[in-house]
Amino acid sequence: MSESQSQAQAPGGTDEVLRGEHLSKRFGAVTALQDVNFRLRRGEVLALLGDNGAGKSTLMKILTGYQQPSTGQLFMDGKPVKLESVGHARECGIETVYQDLAVVSGLSVFRNMFLRRELTRGGFLRILDDRTMRRQAAEHLKNIGVNVPSVDVEIAKLSGGQRQAVAVARAVYTKARILLLDEPTAAMGVRESAQILDLIKRLRDTGEVSVIIVAHNYAQVFDVCDRVNLLQNGRITFDRETRDTSIQELTDIVVNEYRQARQPAAAA
Repeated sequence: MSESQSQAQAPGGTDEVLRGEHLSKRFGAVTALQDVNFRLRRGEVLALLGDNGAGKSTLMKILTGYQQPSTGQLFMDGKPVKLESVGHARECGIETVYQDLAVVSGLSVFRNMFLRRELTRGGFLRILDDRTMRRQAAEHLKNIGVNVPSVDVEIAKLSGGQRQAVAVARAVYTKARILLLDEPTAAMGVRESAQILDLIKRLRDTGEVSVIIVAHNYAQVFDVCDRVNLLQNGRITFDRETRDTSIQELTDIVVNEYRQARQPAAAA
């Protein structure tokens, strides 16, 4: 994160656009999150790492308004907020792009860009304003550096990286302030992954969007992320700037967790 971005502060004198304090989530006798404290700074890209079952999905669902925490409090720009629903989270400027992208393969790029937010024109009998949607979609994709053959091409005819880029671009087009990306380069080749990582870097450099990435690829994390949080057994056990840690340190932590988990089984 650049010096100018780090100095851009939210109301109340903090550069934290999103913060969680003492978050927990219980499902009956199962505790998915335990006393989680985290922060996301303005213009920052934060990596959220952890094994399957560590609590990443649960935390993401709380941040999207899909689930409510059992205890704890969320803050946006230093002010308490309760995200009542996914729609409410979007109204607050939180958008999510999941692995399945939520794009419609049979629709064109520009129709996907305006999915459920179509522009219309006319009087009593409204019709779709395809001309305006085409123009605005093309301008937005160009502005953030997303290259597609045409905004008229079907999503199904694009590469995986291009489809992911369109899904991210659509989220940003809604004026999202916080972007949650769930494994954005999953099942992609090196070239396609690089395209998505470059797009994330460009969004970060604007200072207008803060990003949380759920990821497993440590090399990509260190390429694009400013800071790393590691979830283990429902707790954030590691919070450090990427410049102050290494792939080896993270790998050693995870390997140690695996060995500790294997001990009871080995003893039995």
